Amino acid sequence: MSTTTAAPAAALGLSGISVRFGGLVALDEVSLTVRPATVHGVIGPNGAGKTTLFNVACGFVRPETGEIMRGGRPLPKLQPHDLPRLGMARTLQGLGLFDRMTVLDNVMVGAERHARTGFWATAWGSPRSWREERALRERALAALDALGIADLAPLLPTSLPYPVRKRVALARALVAEPELLLLDEPAGGLSAAEIDELGDLVRSLTDRMAVLLVEHHMDLVMRTCDEITVLDFGRVIAHGTPDEVQQDPRVLDAYLGEAR
Repeated sequence: MSTTTAAPAAALGLSGISVRFGGLVALDEVSLTVRPATVHGVIGPNGAGKTTLFNVACGFVRPETGEIMRGGRPLPKLQPHDLPRLGMARTLQGLGLFDRMTVLDNVMVGAERHARTGFWATAWGSPRSWREERALRERALAALDALGIADLAPLLPTSLPYPVRKRVALARALVAEPELLLLDEPAGGLSAAEIDELGDLVRSLTDRMAVLLVEHHMDLVMRTCDEITVLDFGRVIAHGTPDEVQQDPRVLDAYLGEAR
């Protein structure tokens, strides 16, 4: 008697996603699957719909049609505050750091899913809060140390250069120990050397999580991703490995058309 092992459920599945803003079609029947322990890139020319797709995956935008799946489970009413309990974390282009909180406290907010009382409860001195706060601080410091910025823990984000603030935002996402990490243009504002370091870091994450990477730096995407979905005018025009995508004439046409 033979037995078959079921394939693990997708870390994230988007099926037939369509979004309109007034008369503008931002996404038109877009589908993609982020497999566990992989980096899945989303690329496309300016205005292709990348950010809208990311916002759908994060619950910021609700699609008119289509389905969002997480681990084989449909999420018909996904909202941003649902992400931690679903084992998801995200970074945004705008960073979203709290300017009047220290770097350490900003990262502690991301560790809230590991606390029984939550970060805000510990901040107000709820019962058991001192144990919770110590555990959160240890997690946050470890995340900062992993990104080489633990010495900046007592500083305010506003005192730091933009590339360093991006590391703080990434530390806040990683401290949650997500099973799925959503990155929206993490290479923006970084130098070539910093982008290379980021690529190495993202690749190293696949031993414990899947990553959806929305990015316009092609070198980073091609060296980091296992699979790539290419959008143009809100539609999927190509999907495959980096080598397959680079050789697809539809992709070349889309990018050459943007450059002309």
